[in-house]
Amino acid sequence: MIRTIVQRIKLFSSPRKEFYLFLRSLLGFYPTNLRIYDIAVIHKSASKVDSQGNYINNERLEYLGDAILGAAIADFLYNRFPNQDEGYLTQMRSKLVNRSFLTQLTYQIGLNHYIQSNTTSTIESSHIYGDTLEALIGAIYLDKGFHETKKFITRKLLNNYVNLAEVQNTNTNYKSQLIEWSQKNKRAVSFDTVDESKNDGKQPWFVASIEVNDELWGKGSGTSKKEAQQNASKVAIDKINKSFPDDDGSV
Repeated sequence: MIRTIVQRIKLFSSPRKEFYLFLRSLLGFYPTNLRIYDIAVIHKSASKVDSQGNYINNERLEYLGDAILGAAIADFLYNRFPNQDEGYLTQMRSKLVNRSFLTQLTYQIGLNHYIQSNTTSTIESSHIYGDTLEALIGAIYLDKGFHETKKFITRKLLNNYVNLAEVQNTNTNYKSQLIEWSQKNKRAVSFDTVDESKNDGKQPWFVASIEVNDELWGKGSGTSKKEAQQNASKVAIDKINKSFPDDDGSV
């Protein structure tokens, strides 16, 4: 009881009061370990240095949150759709943990306002928002355990911001959409993927470019070639939808 009171005093008297009150409203409980929530919103480009010279950012929390999110959503889908097979469940989970989908959720819940980042790279910044949401999930897990984290994911995120029927009918395989469009409209499409991983033992990083009739139409990045090509394909698909909203893409 005394510990709870002390935590609430810290929350309301802190210079980061606005962020902590945001967390209280979003999570539905008072966060206990405030430090890990502070770390959850620090992108590596804005890393802090502790007294031992260690860089502090949300990369480790993101790694943890990614695993917890996948497990929680798998459990949710397994119980929500008892008559669906493994293929359906895998496809739905893939859509719900998609990077662009997580980025959209980050904006919807307002977490984007509290992210600390100094990056100027548009490619890198495309990952920041979804990564931060995963880092927040990692922080909740460390602070409150899996049960509370799963409750946040299912009740606060999925129930409030996700239309499962809409997700079910959404085709997120942008590369296959692009190839189908190119074949239908007799356009030459080429993919070029470059490994830009740094030799520091950290997460691999790939950048994909897409050309349509020798013109750059999309660029995207990811921790795998597949993810980078999917992200680049989405950019190209968005361009197609804007350029040819009512026809088959014929110039």
